[in-house]
Amino acid sequence: MTSSSDITISSRISPWLGRLVYPLGSYALLPLYFGRIDISGQENIPRCGPTILAPTHRSRWDAIIVPHATGRLVSGRYLRFMVSADEMCGLQGWFIRRLGGFPVNPQSPGLESLRHTVELLCQGEMLTIFPEGNIFRQPTVSPLKRGVAVAALQAQAKLKQQTVKIVPISLHYSDEYPRWGSNARVDIGEPIDAIDYYHGSLKRDSKHLTADLELALKALHEVERQNNQALASVA
Repeated sequence: MTSSSDITISSRISPWLGRLVYPLGSYALLPLYFGRIDISGQENIPRCGPTILAPTHRSRWDAIIVPHATGRLVSGRYLRFMVSADEMCGLQGWFIRRLGGFPVNPQSPGLESLRHTVELLCQGEMLTIFPEGNIFRQPTVSPLKRGVAVAALQAQAKLKQQTVKIVPISLHYSDEYPRWGSNARVDIGEPIDAIDYYHGSLKRDSKHLTADLELALKALHEVERQNNQALASVA
């Protein structure tokens, strides 16, 4: 019997499909569904080099909103991303696999998923990993898993002087379950350099990096909360 740790994971980008899907999402699907999508901080997206986008996770729409705000039409880069293994089936799975997605068991991530993540980072790719692990509807930042930090630091160990950038991203919707006409907001923070946390102890270093990433996400959330309060007082 083949164990999950023996399964080789690979992923790829289909150029023709990417050139079709990115504009379709940004110029057709999202404008038709959402009333407004406000984005700040796009200047913080690295245009090259190993990058992890670390957004909060509020809705299934996140998988389309994040590429819209950071991907090919903005940064010139295609996104690679981890996807729950049970979503990699059928026609949906066919599209996901050809748009850079690869499977992971969110309850018990396998070594191959981590190895593939590190491999992609060492190739200079930009990945999306939701550090909270699951969708959380409440607007507060939930405790982060250490997966983002572990992947970044393991890649950093191989890259030596070239730093892995981790970009905190706060996602917010005007409705807990986004519906037609809802508004969305994306706030992109300044990148965190993984090399600043690489001191030789993966457990200790990843805890420190995870704590600072959580603080960065909470700071973005607090700015959004204050902006909402200011708008409400004007109204």
